[in-house]
Amino acid sequence: MSISLRDFRELRLEGISRDFGQVHALRNVSLTVRRGEFVALLGPSGCGKSTALNCIAGLLPLTSGAIWLDDRRLDEVGPEDRGFGMVFQNYALFPHMTVRRNVGFGLTTQRRPKAEIDRRVDQALALVHLETQADKLPGQLSGGQQQRVAIARAIVVEPPLVLMDEPLSNLDAKLRLEMRAEVRRIHSMLGCSTIYVTHDQEEALSLADRILVIIDGQTRQIGTPEELYSRPAHADVAEFMGYRNLFRSLAQMTNDGIAVSFGGARLLGTAMDAVGRDAMVAIRPDDLRVRSDGPISATVEIAEYHGRDYYALAKGTMERTSTSARTTD
Repeated sequence: MSISLRDFRELRLEGISRDFGQVHALRNVSLTVRRGEFVALLGPSGCGKSTALNCIAGLLPLTSGAIWLDDRRLDEVGPEDRGFGMVFQNYALFPHMTVRRNVGFGLTTQRRPKAEIDRRVDQALALVHLETQADKLPGQLSGGQQQRVAIARAIVVEPPLVLMDEPLSNLDAKLRLEMRAEVRRIHSMLGCSTIYVTHDQEEALSLADRILVIIDGQTRQIGTPEELYSRPAHADVAEFMGYRNLFRSLAQMTNDGIAVSFGGARLLGTAMDAVGRDAMVAIRPDDLRVRSDGPISATVEIAEYHGRDYYALAKGTMERTSTSARTTD
């Protein structure tokens, strides 16, 4: 059953920054999130993505910049008045309250009529498939079920925006896959906007309509999953998106693209920026195949068994300079 949400057009971050003393945790980040859009904030640990989410939620004040919901400036409004739903990494459920009371807590604090609270809690529990667990305590539920309770509590207040801070990181691999599908299903059914923080590139690629990559507190790239996967704009984005082999090489522009030399091989690729003689080259492991008579010579130093393939660290030579490469077999 769908829960109707307040209408809005877009959320805008305009050059937001957040400092902790001399540490610049977030620097001049701008982003527009449209209604119904699923946007992932992706980056390594400590890059500033959770800081950005907490600034949007109102849990941290901005050092500079502004946050707008349509024509309403939000960074001057307290978190309780922004009306956003928040899903935390550690669930943050009340252990002494039943699932029903946990989900309805926000409506209770808003002093909604009991009949309305019961109706909306029933809707939220149905949406996350927890109708039969309503009278249990959180400690009687699995991790995945507890996370569903946290999601139901966030959406029952009918927020224009749902904020999720690495909500699946405490789950095992099987539950993460199941809950990933649930998160996307709930987002699609509600038609609201979602901002989702993660350090897992696979999670971001599978869930998001657009991804904002944050590294060292700064925006590195904004784009669709397809754009970031196939056309990263910076070397650190390329590395984070799975281009494990990064090296510098002499480059030449040809009619077919850019040509570089790697060991005894001449490679053709796509130029992402103005190319000088010294170019940064990025190659994915699945672009390489192991052959005994191949043009690139390398020695495998570490090999990890990954089921369908091996993940190997190999060291070879390139133009008298030692380099490392990772490949699959």
